Order: sequence, then C-alpha cells, then structure tokens
Amino acid sequence: MLSPAEPAPFRKPIPQVDFDLDDLDADEEKYLDFYRNVGVHEDMLVPMAEHHDGPHSYYVLFDRTATWGHPGLPQVLAVYLQRDYQKKTFTFEQRPLPLPAMAQSWLIHRGCPPDAIGLDPELSGPPPADEATRALERRLAGDGDHYAMDYSYTSDDPDDMVVVVALRALDERVPSPFRVVVEEVDTETWTHTLREGGFDTVGEALQWCEDRLMGEAGPLSPVRPTAAASRPAGVAKAAASPSPGRSR
Repeated sequence: MLSPAEPAPFRKPIPQVDFDLDDLDADEEKYLDFYRNVGVHEDMLVPMAEHHDGPHSYYVLFDRTATWGHPGLPQVLAVYLQRDYQKKTFTFEQRPLPLPAMAQSWLIHRGCPPDAIGLDPELSGPPPADEATRALERRLAGDGDHYAMDYSYTSDDPDDMVVVVALRALDERVPSPFRVVVEEVDTETWTHTLREGGFDTVGEALQWCEDRLMGEAGPLSPVRPTAAASRPAGVAKAAASPSPGRSR
C-alpha cells in the first residue's frame, strides 16, 4: 500500500499529473465522466508511472483523496487516454485498483508496452522488501488475463498498513482457483512485502481476507502447482469492480 503523506519515500517534489487535454473536447457524457472520475481531483493525483505514445497516454496514479473516502476503497488509479488531434477530441478509460502492479497490468492489456510503464521509485511509496515481492509484482503486471478481482480492501492504518485482494480464476479448472494477494508495509524499515495464497472456494478466500483485516489470520495457504503442460497462471485482471470495504 502506498502513503504519499509519508516523507520517507519522496526525495523530490511530487509532480502534478498533466493529461495534455488543452484544446481537446469530448461529448458531454464522456467529458462529465472524465471530470467526475479523474479531473475533479487532478491536483491530488501522484503520477507513479506514465507512458506517452503519440495520441495514447497511460498513467498509474496514486489518488491522495482516497484515504478520506469510503474505508477500504482502492487508492491506485489506472487511466488510459486516447486523443484525436485531427477532430480535437479525446476519450478515456479508467479503473481504480488496489495495487500498482494491477494498474500496470490493466494498462498493458490496453496496449502499453510492458517495459514502458515502470514505477518511479521516488513516487511509489515503500520499495519491495525482498525478491519474492518483486517476482510476484512482475507476474501481477505481466500476466493479467487469467484472474478477475472479486474483492479488495485497502487499510492505511499506520499501525497495520495492508491491502488484501481476492481473485478468481477465469479458467475454473486451474488448481487453487481462488487466490488472495496481500501487501503489508513495514513502517520501521519503510518497505513492503507481497504474498500470494491459494484457496478452493471463494468463501475461504474472503474469510482469510476478513481474518487478516481483524489481525487474526493464520498463514496463507500455498498455491497448488499448475500441471506442467499448462502455463503458470498469473493474477491481476480487474474485470469486476471491488466490493465495498467493510467499515473500520
């Protein structure tokens, strides 16, 4: 989980995101949609990663207003902008997501080159604590078409900064068809870890998430290995909106 309010991760001024929409317009419904979901708090969005390819722009943004909204909601925003300079119009897609790697995956599956949307280490909160975290984040970003998000909860409690995400396999035949990904921040070392567990039912996955948020969870169940003939399943496509977080 990210916390740009913390001074430790930021060694340079936080830049303001620039959507480069001067002199561009959209139909009324699309313009209002952009304003309500993105533009209304443009000055509170931290550009953790961005890539521009002519009329196409891809953004991974930290939404600093999310911490004051409904408890548990995602704090990362993925935005894909498409401009038509000849017609002087634009269109866009956006998706709130709980983890930066999931935002990267969402953008990659909309045409962003995978090696072009790396996170700015000075604007992306606490760095990974170990190689296991880095490896899982790479897989989350790179293999985003196997799983859909059923639930997430982001807690920015300074005594227990944690994000839990429950995912389900789009192919129900894979081992461990339900996964839980949990990110935890160590505020003393200012690093984060990311771990994954496998479950046979959605109820088991959601129960583990609930227990973790209550501070009562046991170890994550290991993910059962995929058959050798199958490509290892990744995680991270956010095809479904997250369920509302529970009250603190």
